[in-house]
Amino acid sequence: MWLLAALGTTVCFGINNTIFKWGTTKGLSKVSIQFFFYVVAFAVILSYSIVQEKLHFSLAAGLFGVIAGILNANGNIQMSKAFEKGPGGITSTLIAMNAIIPVLASGLVFPEPIAPLHWVGVILMISSAVIVQYQPSRSNAIEYRVWIFRILLALLSIGSVGFVMKLATIAGFSYTDLLVSFYGGGLCYLAVFMMKEEVRKTEMKVGSMVGLLSVVGFGCYLFALQSGPASVIFPVISLNCLVVMGLSLLLFHERLKSYQLVGVLVAVCGLVLTKI
Repeated sequence: MWLLAALGTTVCFGINNTIFKWGTTKGLSKVSIQFFFYVVAFAVILSYSIVQEKLHFSLAAGLFGVIAGILNANGNIQMSKAFEKGPGGITSTLIAMNAIIPVLASGLVFPEPIAPLHWVGVILMISSAVIVQYQPSRSNAIEYRVWIFRILLALLSIGSVGFVMKLATIAGFSYTDLLVSFYGGGLCYLAVFMMKEEVRKTEMKVGSMVGLLSVVGFGCYLFALQSGPASVIFPVISLNCLVVMGLSLLLFHERLKSYQLVGVLVAVCGLVLTKI
């Protein structure tokens, strides 16, 4: 079940990233979309928790959730700023390597019995996430230092989210407590940036859709982390780029390059090896 939950997170995150990509082509603000998706997600999970009487808030659970929420929001903002400073394909490739951070951190803090064959699968999945997003640079107009700085911030922020969530599930905090503080913390963080943004209805609608998918995705994420090995789950979720690639073929009529096809096959091999 944990693998199905991880794949569910992969699909939800992939759809959301595709929506962000579509929003970029339409000139929509990523900050605004993220703000409204945090508003909707926070309202949904808070309402559910209150109605089902599952909100048993504690300071520790709130702290973990808020840290993860701020890291996630900051990672997405830094990633969008990195896209503005350098080539998108290479930027995506470098940031996709964030899966290595929670894998290594979890391996050090929570030594998990992972078979050598499973480690091969993990390496293949991380490699696939890098391969399918790679695009040769076509421009030399790169603000190198700022670009690298933004990439590092995005990589560290997004990569740390998974590890913080793993710590929280090990501590035994409930999904609802974590998600309420996760979206609440991210919402407060994004509210600071919204002071400079102009609100548009389209961004509100898109953000609402992303928020609903995010609740489902992170719910599956926490379930998977509670039930399965983190060193396998994080690489599986990093394959959301395959969902983005597939939807891009359908929606944006992008062509699948030969090395991307190789990346898909590598990902499938990796998934198979983790289940042997």
